[in-house]
Amino acid sequence: MEYHLDLDWNDFLQRYWQKRPVIIKHGFKNFIDPISPDELAGLAMESEVDSRLVSHQEGRWQVAHGPFVSYDHLDENNWSLLVQAVDHWHAPSSALMRPFRKLPDWRIDDLMISFSVPGGGVGPHLDQYDVFIIQGTGSRRWRVGEKVLMKQFCPHPDLLQVAPFDAIIDSEMEPGDILYIPPGFPHEGYSLENSLNYSVGLRAPNGRELLNGYADYVLAQELGHQRYSDPDIALREHPAEVLPQEAAILHQMVLELVQQPEHFQSWLGEFISQSRHELDIAPPEPPYQAGEIYDLLQQGECLQRLGGLRVLRIGEQCFVNGELISTEHLQAADALCQHFEVNADMLGEALNDPAFLSLLTALINSGYWYFND
Repeated sequence: MEYHLDLDWNDFLQRYWQKRPVIIKHGFKNFIDPISPDELAGLAMESEVDSRLVSHQEGRWQVAHGPFVSYDHLDENNWSLLVQAVDHWHAPSSALMRPFRKLPDWRIDDLMISFSVPGGGVGPHLDQYDVFIIQGTGSRRWRVGEKVLMKQFCPHPDLLQVAPFDAIIDSEMEPGDILYIPPGFPHEGYSLENSLNYSVGLRAPNGRELLNGYADYVLAQELGHQRYSDPDIALREHPAEVLPQEAAILHQMVLELVQQPEHFQSWLGEFISQSRHELDIAPPEPPYQAGEIYDLLQQGECLQRLGGLRVLRIGEQCFVNGELISTEHLQAADALCQHFEVNADMLGEALNDPAFLSLLTALINSGYWYFND
């Protein structure tokens, strides 16, 4: 199913993106849920899927993590089932993320879906990333506060909340409505009736994550072997003193490790093309031979990209799930990056190159692309 988002993107980016929260009424007209509550509950019973149950009874918050065996113990009020990265496991749900590709793929993270009974929610909290919350079946009241410095606390070890706040948005959302919240704006939503919500989250690494990730790359690539040297060492009155010029040289040594464009680009591609959640990888058995793939594509079969797979392009390099894919056929590589479904026409002459066909075969045998049937 295709979802069409009724949104003036230029106006939205200028007025709201990372600036102000907003409710987009009827963003999806005649909205149809891609998943049922029973299907969502079934996913939360799978060990590979990241899920949690959040409940609030008599002033006490409780959090339980999946996989769940049964839901028979739950009351009719005040709980929510939240499942992360549903786009990795449920193809119809992943279609809900496509309309947001006006924003770059590398910023889009995953689709979290929650089912809540009346009163269900996770309490007032902050997020450090942008999020679009789509209302599915049922209705839910959302309150959003002004972005001010707020102290966070834990009413439960697995739950981070903020104190009650004054609302700048206070609205009941109906199917197809979308709430956009930039980072740092406190918000809370609770169900007025059984309801489904779909959260398209966007990733934004902080400096610590970048530095930590690049340090791992430096170690893996065995970079940074140059040692400090000081042929013109200066005598000093106090032996404990580190001279400014010495600190400057050490500082420069660190900077030079980062200021190597080819290494930084290779690391960046690997880093931001990795998924933060497990993928539903099922390599074909038996593996395909290159000739079989060529024949199937020439017969009109299409290749489908695995749900949640991150395929990104930096310059003339393409990265898939943390790996650089080397190819001289930029048009074909670009087709793999741009489209969720590719056919022989999109791949063009590259299919006649044994090296590209070998690369494509390896990607399919890794479970990253698969034939529709």
